[in-house]
Amino acid sequence: MDDAEFRAWIGYRRMRLLLDAQVSRDLQRDSGLSAPDYDVLSALTSTEDHRWRLTKLADRMLWSKSRLSRHISRMEQRGLVTREGFEGDGRGAMIVLTEGGLRAIREAAPDHVASVRRHFIDLLSAEQIEVLGTVAETVLAHLTGVDDAQQAQEGPITEDV
Repeated sequence: MDDAEFRAWIGYRRMRLLLDAQVSRDLQRDSGLSAPDYDVLSALTSTEDHRWRLTKLADRMLWSKSRLSRHISRMEQRGLVTREGFEGDGRGAMIVLTEGGLRAIREAAPDHVASVRRHFIDLLSAEQIEVLGTVAETVLAHLTGVDDAQQAQEGPITEDV
């Protein structure tokens, strides 16, 4: 890598770590939700019926099925989600958003968005945001094999409310 490439790569890695940590701390402080809680709840709100098959949700979150299952169990204990059998497949499970989970994400979202704005969006110019969006779409298309048009139809990986 040349100096500019190295600066961009190391800067991106450090920024991502620090930004994720700060936004996660703010989320926990403001709502009591962890970042993984928010990611699950956000994914569930992205569908009309507020439900996802466990295996598909694990794929979306880039988690193993067992890791997500353990996390879902903790969220069930707090009344945020429920687990239902999957019709036609006794081994599968549907993860369903509860009223409590919907209320939790709706209450958390404004503060979460404010945190993202404060620590990221508001620090950038409109041009920087446009360039970053283009960069993200290019890298995501390469890593997922999904083109920009298909990505636009599928929506973001998380952050849906």
